[in-house]
Amino acid sequence: MRDLTASLARLILVRLRRDERGVIAALVAVLIGSGVLLGMGALVIDVAQIYQEHAELQNGADAAALGVAKSCALGACAPDVATQLADGNASSLTGGTEGVTLVCGSGSLGGCPGSAGSLTNCPPQPPAGTNFAEVYTATQTASGSRLLPPVFATSLMGSGYQGTTVRACAQVEWGAPPAATADALTISACEWDEATDQGTEYASARPVASVDQVLAFNPGDDTTGCATEPAGADNPGTFGWAADVTGSCTLPVSGSSFPAGTGPSVSAACQQVLQNSQRNQTPILVPIYVSYDASGTFDLRGFADFVVTGYNLQAGFSAADWLNPANTCQGTDYCLTGYFVRGVIPATGSLAGTYLGASVIDLTG
Repeated sequence: MRDLTASLARLILVRLRRDERGVIAALVAVLIGSGVLLGMGALVIDVAQIYQEHAELQNGADAAALGVAKSCALGACAPDVATQLADGNASSLTGGTEGVTLVCGSGSLGGCPGSAGSLTNCPPQPPAGTNFAEVYTATQTASGSRLLPPVFATSLMGSGYQGTTVRACAQVEWGAPPAATADALTISACEWDEATDQGTEYASARPVASVDQVLAFNPGDDTTGCATEPAGADNPGTFGWAADVTGSCTLPVSGSSFPAGTGPSVSAACQQVLQNSQRNQTPILVPIYVSYDASGTFDLRGFADFVVTGYNLQAGFSAADWLNPANTCQGTDYCLTGYFVRGVIPATGSLAGTYLGASVIDLTG
């Protein structure tokens, strides 16, 4: 009998060595019998839930910080938008809600706590003078609880464990870019100074007729400039055309200068850009020049958002001014009319440009 048992044992071991599935099955049976796998499974489920919660909180913090920064870039910081944007990234895991524990940053947003270097902290604050916003998020369920309830962890850690608070933070900077892809229209710094009172006034979302600016076409040289700029700042006129290197009325502008276009006529692509802005009351991004070189180069001051309200630029290409009809040019009185607004533009890289109303938003942490 003993020999028979030993033979059967040897046979089973040989079969197990030949079939890995048999080995795995045997190990699984042992682990289940001892409760190890059930415990591991319970932990995996709870850890996965915490991981999901952190991802949602981080997405919410990112969206909220971007939203707050955008409101600041447009002229009026609105920290209250953070909660709505954070909640928009929550799932049924917490009943569609997230807690916003702090909104802070530069200017009216108020000071932020220093970074402790943990994974849930924002990065160190940017240098003084940098525009930035930080949003801190944390677990908050629909019932108002700050704890993410466990699934199985209580059975392993005891009834005293009621859940955990997960946290996240996002930091966003905004400022003027030194380079961007602009429309192939350029306006002089003198005209920008006058229209915005040197950057202190911009038109609102519902502009009044008094903000409407008339840019008269002046093909001759104007070397006198204006009271707020050096001589030649309006040369060769209040506005002109930049080089359309793409054929779509756009020009990548980087560095301190950009090339001028050739000829006084408006290309078909630029006509479409002006028409769209005038009809839809939407801004176009224009480089503002502070001087013009006889070789055909504009010197860049910065970038601005300009809404076209009307134009009369060449025979057959005109549109009445929708904001202030009195500014409509007719006949051979060629002009472009419109107003400057604050705007957020798509661009990447440095935020070290001169602010003229157009900002870039950068998620920095």
